Amino acid sequence: MAFSCFLFFLVLPSFFSPLISSSPTSITIPISVVNTKPYSDPYQKLKHLASASLARAHNLKITKNGSFSTTPLFPYSGAYSISLKFGTPPQSIPLIMDTGSSFSWFPCTKHYECRNCTVNPSKGSGFITSFIPKQSSSAKILGCQNPKCRWIHTAFDSYKTNCTQICPPYLILYGLGSTGGIAMVETLDLPDKRIPNFVIGCSLFSSNQPAGVAGFGRGLSSLPSQLGLKKFSYCLLSHKFDNTDTSSILSMDGESNSDQKTENLSYTPLLKNPVSPGNIALSNYYYVGLRKITVGRQIVKVPYEYLSADSNGNGGTIVDSGSTFTYMNPAVFKLVMNAFVEQVKKLRKS
Repeated sequence: MAFSCFLFFLVLPSFFSPLISSSPTSITIPISVVNTKPYSDPYQKLKHLASASLARAHNLKITKNGSFSTTPLFPYSGAYSISLKFGTPPQSIPLIMDTGSSFSWFPCTKHYECRNCTVNPSKGSGFITSFIPKQSSSAKILGCQNPKCRWIHTAFDSYKTNCTQICPPYLILYGLGSTGGIAMVETLDLPDKRIPNFVIGCSLFSSNQPAGVAGFGRGLSSLPSQLGLKKFSYCLLSHKFDNTDTSSILSMDGESNSDQKTENLSYTPLLKNPVSPGNIALSNYYYVGLRKITVGRQIVKVPYEYLSADSNGNGGTIVDSGSTFTYMNPAVFKLVMNAFVEQVKKLRKS
């Protein structure tokens, strides 16, 4: 089975304190696949995934010291999920792994409102796994006086001044869908450690969304940031939008900051957007330096400014586990398409 592997080295703010112990331990969590739509026709499923990727791409464009751990990563019809446990006693929740966003959330309460949402494939059609705060003794609503409210709301200072109760409700847009609810702090229960006061979204409604999202972006609210990870890596199983019980591994390392490389793997640096400190949306993303594109071993003459971020932060190439397809902006795509057409013209009919 073929794999695509990614290694992320994280540079975290100096004022951030890790929430887990520094003793080296190992945790295994699988990455599984999540069914985005129960289409029986492969063409309809492919069409839906393409539409969702384009909508997500448009939305991304216009918006915006722990221990070593491993966890299984499962694929399912285009998306990948991990199962995490929250609360006291722990409740297991499947979450989509998303490197294109930072805030994590899960469906909340028995009366969770869900329109056209993704089902949990392990539970059968129509079943949405929800977290029940009343069944957890460690669940607490995030207050607006808590500095962590800033992780969710850019207007934190006004909330802190004018508010004496909860951190204001959140609303997140994901291209084709959205979700909204109340931010809370809860205990994340990993196999050999418990992380208290983990900031997580308690979503009360969703539209066209999975059963929950684990944000793996660069933001302060992301899972890697809250765990104080120095780096994480994952391998994605190659599949054909079908269900499979085979899982790959998500590895999380909070100890080592080593640049040691694994033999027979290709590496490329992960970059930051040059204006990201002043733009919260752009600061979430992991950029790679796309330098050239070839078609049939011939280099396509793409102007450098099309491939890199400009002075306003627009452009560049990001790694996004929440999108099924790779896409290019129209200017680049047209050049690549023309190069392909020119080479195809030279082929003779058999």
